[in-house]
Amino acid sequence: MSTNIEYVIKPQKGISLNLKEIWAYKELFYFFTWRDIKVKYKQTFIGFLWAILQPFLTMVIFSVFFGKLLNVPSDGIPYPIFAYSGLIIWNVFASGLTSSANSMVSNANIIKKIYFPRLIIPMSSILVSAFDFLMAFTVFIGLMIYYKVAITFQLLIFVPASLILTIITVFGLGSLLASMNVKYRDFRYIIPFMVQALLFLTPVIYPVSIITYPWAKYLIAVNPMSGAVNLMRGAITHNYPDSLLLGISVISAIILFFAGLLYFKKTEAYFADIA
Repeated sequence: MSTNIEYVIKPQKGISLNLKEIWAYKELFYFFTWRDIKVKYKQTFIGFLWAILQPFLTMVIFSVFFGKLLNVPSDGIPYPIFAYSGLIIWNVFASGLTSSANSMVSNANIIKKIYFPRLIIPMSSILVSAFDFLMAFTVFIGLMIYYKVAITFQLLIFVPASLILTIITVFGLGSLLASMNVKYRDFRYIIPFMVQALLFLTPVIYPVSIITYPWAKYLIAVNPMSGAVNLMRGAITHNYPDSLLLGISVISAIILFFAGLLYFKKTEAYFADIA
């Protein structure tokens, strides 16, 4: 006597990261992350040191033009420290967003062949940028020692908080753009321009304190990276972010997170057909 067992696959209801399924594919998650790290620095002369050299050289350029020539304020700390603290957290956003937004198109062949939680792809791309941050942060500590800036306990609180806020922002916006990029390939041209424009709308090379118009401060706070950068600097300048402005940034990051996740979940069933 034989029994026929039927399996019915239904779309998941509601919005969920489906962490249980992602955990079941943790080996694949690790593979994608490590593969992306190796591909990023493959056949480069100095390899992983690019994660340090890129923000460091950018900091040197900004320090000369904005710190020396234009005398941009730096909240009472040396401008190189000021610029580098903003750049290392900004690079997490810029590189993570670019990689995650293009991740579904870049992995089209894998998507068409096997099933796995699609969220693994943009998530692994974002972790690569977090890896770069950890390497660049070691130089940041060295710069603080060189410029005799006190290393306080607040670093253990504000730096992780800044990184978490950045990752939430990148995940939401990156998932949204990754889904759109599958269907509308115009986004491959829009994304670099958007990242470049957002750099000047984020207090990376200037402090929020130089903005004299209150409405402009609230407008900049809508950008979640504004709160992330201010959190990063809070531990070294002791000019802690305004709670209202920080709250606006956090709310914006959460809205982006759920908006990106919702759109990704609604469209992922079609990725294999149009990727």
